[in-house]
Amino acid sequence: MARRPRFPQPTDFFWPAVQTGMMLLEAQTVIALRMWGMAGGRPMGPEEHVRMVQEKASAATEAGTAMMRAADKGPGAMALAGIKPVRRRTRANVKRLTKAASSG
Repeated sequence: MARRPRFPQPTDFFWPAVQTGMMLLEAQTVIALRMWGMAGGRPMGPEEHVRMVQEKASAATEAGTAMMRAADKGPGAMALAGIKPVRRRTRANVKRLTKAASSG
């Protein structure tokens, strides 16, 4: 007998919402640090401009693939799988840029 799909519960979206909020905070930090660097307020490598564009395309591709793989686990799992690659990049960018800002 085929298993009936489970109806999504509001709690299914708690961790995806928390991870999305953290990613948004990290993204704002990255944007501020990069703008500060572009304005000459802190040293910034010439590769940073290219990195900004390339990382978005690879993160989007990775997120889409992860979401497709998690599709059978429900919408909450899909959301969490999709945010994970993006959050990994924003977390790494904050770490790298704040380290560069404090040393530069």
